[in-house]
Amino acid sequence: MVSPTRVAEQSTGVAREGSGVTLGMSVVVPVVERCEGLASLYETHAAVLRRHGVTYEFIVVLDGGFENVSAALKPLVARGEPIKILPLPRSYGEARALAIGCEVAKAEVIITLPSYPQAVPEAILDLLKAIDQGADLAIACRSPRRDAWINRLQNLGFHWMLYRVSGMRFQDLGCGVRAIRKRVMDEIDLYGDMHRFLPVLAYKRGFRVSEVPVPQHPEDARMRVYHPGIYLRRLLDIFTVAFLFKFTKKPLRFFGLIGAGLFGAGFMIALILAIQRLLGLTALSGRPLLVLGALLMVLGVQTGSIGLLGEMIIFTHARRMKDYTIEKFLQ
Repeated sequence: MVSPTRVAEQSTGVAREGSGVTLGMSVVVPVVERCEGLASLYETHAAVLRRHGVTYEFIVVLDGGFENVSAALKPLVARGEPIKILPLPRSYGEARALAIGCEVAKAEVIITLPSYPQAVPEAILDLLKAIDQGADLAIACRSPRRDAWINRLQNLGFHWMLYRVSGMRFQDLGCGVRAIRKRVMDEIDLYGDMHRFLPVLAYKRGFRVSEVPVPQHPEDARMRVYHPGIYLRRLLDIFTVAFLFKFTKKPLRFFGLIGAGLFGAGFMIALILAIQRLLGLTALSGRPLLVLGALLMVLGVQTGSIGLLGEMIIFTHARRMKDYTIEKFLQ
């Protein structure tokens, strides 16, 4: 366990290959968007770590199309700074870049940083304190927010919707500054845009998650307005996480509820038409409602069947599906 108040074995705070120094932490920086000040990002955070005597390594993962960014880091590597640069052959996205960086990290505690400033460099010390106090994952919550009102509005709407569908309350999942125990990343598979929901996935797995208020970086104040397709994808991601969180082991409850609603609506339409026909009030021929009722009942049965098949698959593979973690045994 790493604590910022605990002096590392090497006062320089730098660990090099083959030096025999036990790393205090690995810092993973996935580069998937703006990264103009990457060298400055390294120097400011490395200075904080050195002042507190923490040994470290920086792992910079360059997503496809960002290979030219390595030129800004080569002078630092040439002077002996502990930086590893991992260029990916094509664009895999931030989740995969983050997972690759954490996979090659050697320390037991990993700090993740975006490729641009989001929180002040000293924020990593607060995150390390939370890890030292027992958290498995500590995420930074930028407070107070200094950026544009539209950014804050989007952030509020995103987290409100996440809370409504999953019941989990967070304030700043969009911040990429985190401190993670390596075993958390070893047990969680990241794909798509699931890196945004890493705290939710970790909590579902049984890890202790802590949200730590930290000052926002002054350079993180630019207004962010995205393409409408981005907002649609975020919405779908929220529902994906809600489904994984609530119905991974109970698919019949999800699909069965939808199927029952569809079948019930179709049955009521068919029942009303049948009663009208028996009373001689109307004929059934040429009634679009009859087709709609039959269609809804068929869709309801099919949707419920999907849930039933899911339950059969879960039952078959239940022994191999682990959704919990055991920290230690008490003797």
